[in-house]
Amino acid sequence: MTKIIQISDPHIVAEGKLAYGQVDTSSALKQCVAQINKILPEIGPVDLIIVTGDLTDFGTSDEYKLFREIIEELNIPYRAIPGNHDNKSVMQKCFEDTDWMPKIGPINWEIDFRDLKVIALDTSIIGTAHGNLETASLNFLKSALNSAQEKPVIVATHHPPVITGIEKMDIQNLRNSDELKEVLSAYKGELKLICGHLHRNIVTKFGNVICQIAPGVSHAVTIDLRKGSPNCLTKEPGSFLLHEIRGGILSHQIPVDDFDGPYLFYPENEIVR
Repeated sequence: MTKIIQISDPHIVAEGKLAYGQVDTSSALKQCVAQINKILPEIGPVDLIIVTGDLTDFGTSDEYKLFREIIEELNIPYRAIPGNHDNKSVMQKCFEDTDWMPKIGPINWEIDFRDLKVIALDTSIIGTAHGNLETASLNFLKSALNSAQEKPVIVATHHPPVITGIEKMDIQNLRNSDELKEVLSAYKGELKLICGHLHRNIVTKFGNVICQIAPGVSHAVTIDLRKGSPNCLTKEPGSFLLHEIRGGILSHQIPVDDFDGPYLFYPENEIVR
């Protein structure tokens, strides 16, 4: 039973700085890592952590160094794809010692498990906020799906290909979504598309597959569905997603915080085994 944790949009900035002058993103990621390690006995074993973009806020080598220092406290292997806040060439340089980072070209990768295949695609375009899949990435996806032999597949991107109603974020979504939809819809097995960028847990249909956008690990994009509304953040609790094979692909949202509990619902009736 393969299990994948999805962390999205850490937005790490230089040590001692606040993202947007408001959010301590380093502390938020540290708290997330600590919580994952803490609850592994209850939810594990977990096979992989995927970070779906915006590892950093400005794409500097110092930010990637700090990101790695924090994320590598995990007791689980991890991989990542870039978002619009990342710098692809700097990211490739900072992860060149890993076995999953391509030396050149889009940061695409795939990994096979016994009951699941994960395909990660680079949607970032240097200098722009919106996303696009290069021809090379679409061909990579087609090849990876062909080799999946109809077993369950998770495809990961940073930019969502769907409209959510959050206007300022929707104009930054994936531009060639129809091309992606055509490729994904042709797959005969179960397939789920997971994304980042919106900092909110949003689930919808995309063609004939389920698309789930992950919450941010440190802050949320404000839920404001009015036309012309400003682009704002809200300091909601961070969360991450746990995707697992349980008959099909099942996903849990797990908030990051020090919550009180757990407590037995009916301790007087609990049977000690």
